[in-house]
Amino acid sequence: MGALAAGGWGLLAGSALLFGAAVGLFFRVPAQWTALVMAFGSGVLISAVSYDLVAEAYERGGLAPTALGALGGAGVYSLANVALARRGARHRKRSGAQQPSEQDRPGSGGAIALGALLDGVPESVVIGTGLLGGGSVGAATVVAVFLSNLPEGMASAAGMRQAGRSKGYVMGLWAAIALVSGLAALVGYTVLGGASETVMAAITAVAAGAILAMIADTMIPEAFENAHLLAGLTTVTGFLVAFALAQL
Repeated sequence: MGALAAGGWGLLAGSALLFGAAVGLFFRVPAQWTALVMAFGSGVLISAVSYDLVAEAYERGGLAPTALGALGGAGVYSLANVALARRGARHRKRSGAQQPSEQDRPGSGGAIALGALLDGVPESVVIGTGLLGGGSVGAATVVAVFLSNLPEGMASAAGMRQAGRSKGYVMGLWAAIALVSGLAALVGYTVLGGASETVMAAITAVAAGAILAMIADTMIPEAFENAHLLAGLTTVTGFLVAFALAQL
């Protein structure tokens, strides 16, 4: 039952990508609105990383595994992101005309798909590991991932539409990512069940570092470009909402 619960929570959080993609694909949402949702989601996710992931990693393994894990996660994410950016996935979360078309950059569609996986898997793994040892998934974590996935889907789908990608491609991509999110949560629960506290601390910190790097590299630039001076206030609002949820 624990594995099924982990997969279900991961699928629920990942389903926001599909819902957001449908909104971005079939409706012309003003760019500033999308940016404000992106800023809010960034704040929520930063709060969840700080109070759910990094704090938990520190309690389980101490400072060294937490710091090394976070730096390792950020480093691996950044290197992978650089490689994908060179293949046309640099602007995968941008809602404007920044994304290249397949004609302009052959293979960019596949790079964008891999980039979406890179962004989503760490979030889902920590949802699964949160259930280990009889624990429960923190509401703030699930809400944070859900709210961050919603604008991701909206912005990416809008950008893909402007790049000339078909509706079938866009919806199929995000449906696949949502399913992978559920599987990643399930794998996080089943594979890491026998891991020591130090190993769990390092893995949690790796996910936290990757998520923070993802926020800085892909979410905040989209939020600031279109929301400008409102981005900071909206990000802090999201942070405080998630912090309040974590105290319930």
